[in-house]
Formats: sequence, C-alpha cells, structure tokens
Amino acid sequence: MRGEATVLHADLDAFYASVEQRDDPALRGRPVIVGGGVVAAASYEAKARGVRTAMGVHRARALCPDAIVVPPRMEAYAAASRAVFAIFHDTTPYVEGVSIDEAFLEVGGLRRLAGTPEQIAVRLRERVRAEVGLPISVGVARTKFLAKVASAVGKPDGLLVVAPDREAAFLHPLPVERLWGVGAATAEKLHRNGVYTVGQLAELEAATAERWLGKAAGAHLHALARLRDPRPVETTKRHASIGSQRALGNRSYTGGELGLIVTQIVDGLAKRLRDRGSSCATVVLRLRYGDFTKATRSHTLATPTDRTEVVLGVAQRLLAAAGPDISDRGVTLIGVSLAQLTSAATVQPELPIDWNDGARIDTALDIALDAVRDRFGSAAVTRAALIGRDPGVSAPRLPEHG
Repeated sequence: MRGEATVLHADLDAFYASVEQRDDPALRGRPVIVGGGVVAAASYEAKARGVRTAMGVHRARALCPDAIVVPPRMEAYAAASRAVFAIFHDTTPYVEGVSIDEAFLEVGGLRRLAGTPEQIAVRLRERVRAEVGLPISVGVARTKFLAKVASAVGKPDGLLVVAPDREAAFLHPLPVERLWGVGAATAEKLHRNGVYTVGQLAELEAATAERWLGKAAGAHLHALARLRDPRPVETTKRHASIGSQRALGNRSYTGGELGLIVTQIVDGLAKRLRDRGSSCATVVLRLRYGDFTKATRSHTLATPTDRTEVVLGVAQRLLAAAGPDISDRGVTLIGVSLAQLTSAATVQPELPIDWNDGARIDTALDIALDAVRDRFGSAAVTRAALIGRDPGVSAPRLPEHG
C-alpha cells in the first residue's frame, strides 16, 4: 500500500452529452438526451429530472418534456476520448484505461518534475477543459478504489483529494452503494442486516460479511470498507473478459427478435475474440427485466473456443432458458460476455478442408468472414437473417493491449 495519495481517477462528466453540448452551443445548460429508442447518455440537467441511462426515451420525455434528444455520434466520442487520453499519457507514463471516458493515473515520483499530485490533477483538469473542451472530475487518493469514490463524490466537474489521515472519515459515512461492486441485490442483503454505511460494514467481522454475501464478494467488499486495496495502476492490463450489450427500451420483444439481437452481439464479440488471438471458456448472458431487476446466466465449455457458432449456440440456449422470465417480466437490456479467456485461439485448419467436419468448416468460415470484414468493413458481409436489421449502437472501446 502506498504511503501517500498518488493515484488519480479521472472521469469525464456525462461524456456523450457533454460532447454534444460542447459541439452545439444551443444545447449548453439545457437537458440533453443522447439516444434513439433508449437513453444512451443524459446531461446533468436531464439527470436532475430523473432521466437515467438505459431508460426508454418515451419514459425520459415524460420525466423531462423539454429535453432535447440527439442521436449518438460515436465517431465524435471516440475522437474526444483519444484527445483526452493523449493528455493522460502526456501527464504520466502510468495510465490504466478503464473505459473510453475514465482512467487511473499513477503520479508518484513526479513531484520534482510536475509538483504534488493535487497540482498535477489541477493542471490535468485545466488541460482537458482548454484543449478538448470537456469537464472532467478527478479523485486523488492512496488507492484506486478510494480515488474512484473520490471522483464520483466530486462530480460534476470537481476535484477531491483524500489525504491518508482522512480516509476513514471520508469513506465510512458514505452509503454502502458507493463501494465498488455493490449493486442493488448486494445492497439489499446488507440493508436487511442493518448495514447502510461503509463504516457499518467495516465494523463487521470478515466472516460475517462472507456469510451474508458469499466468500469472495464478502471478503473483497469487507477489505475495501477497511481501506485495503493493494492493486497497482496497470499500464498493460488486458481485459479478463469481453462483452457487449444492447438497451432495448420498454416495448415487448418476441423470442425470435431477441434471438437475432443475441446473434448480432455474438457475431461482433467472436470476431473481437479472434482479433486478440484468444479463446473463451465461459459464455455469460446478462438480462435486465422490465422491473429493473437483473439476472445473469452462464455456461462453461469443456474446451475453450473462438468459433462463432459454438459461442452463439451457447448464448441462444441461455436465452431460451430465460424465456419464461422474459415473458412474465419483459426485458429492457440484453448483453453477452465471454470470460475465462485464454491467450491462444483455436488452431486454424489447413486446406484442403474436410467438408464432412463441421468444426473445421465453421473455423474456415470464421477466418474467411474476418478477412472480408477487415478489408471492407464490418457491414460488408452478414448473416441472411440480419440483412436490413438495425445493428444497434456500438460504443467506442479502449484498444486492447498485447
């Protein structure tokens, strides 16, 4: 554990909406919703009226009738992200991207060159505002976890430094929902047992937290509550899983429509898997129902794979198993993640292909389709069932590290 607060967590405020307000002066100070049928992002003016990400736009308009709805411009957001990350990397060589709009920076050791961590954070915020035109909140602390909490508490457009001797006074009065990894279900378990603040969780014995929340989750959250987080800023960190999701709004969907959405998601994920030279062992389906409860279903394969048809088959079976719940409660978000990634992809077949070997045919087709898409774009070739269907909005992603 570091002895001083040298970790910065920098997080762009209401990123997509802020880019829209930057590029169109008429939107500044007004409630802005980025999206089509579903809210992809909302400005703070819209959030103040109850608008939230992944909410149906119809519902959002009911909450905020004067909101201005604009379509997403992913290329503009990607360009803004690249410009901000260039400033991050110009500030310190130790940058760990979390998403396209947030990162951790380690600035220990830069005192003689650049000043204190707080002075570095002040200049970082000034540069992002002056050079990219966007507001950014920064938290400074000894650990990644505390820095992230500090940036969230400091929003919007704020800077908050948590000195080592003030860590408990800062963290313990906060609600347990501020802990990294506490969602609605975990919060409810803690509330049922009379735990509402981080400090109350810290007062428990670790064994009690593990009994309530499960061994791994309980131990992790209890350690965070007691200010233990030894994770360093990792400049070459590779994602342990890859995933994609689609917000669906509030209208009803047939099983066939949901199956096609899953097919679209898996097509893109399987190509990303092969592009990074990996295979996956576990396929995870994530759902958010109409009542905003969430569910996760997963299946682990006997042998890791990078074949589209294998991953798709698993994802479709998981979706079919969730069918009764979807029928009863509706669904507002669907996502697929590929986990337990290995560093080696499936061995590519040598020609000639044995046309009686389905696995080798699938692999050969994946290789051929990837080559076409790499050369002519992702829309150059698609499945017949997906022709003419809206591919949805694909959010920009951080580049993979080797």
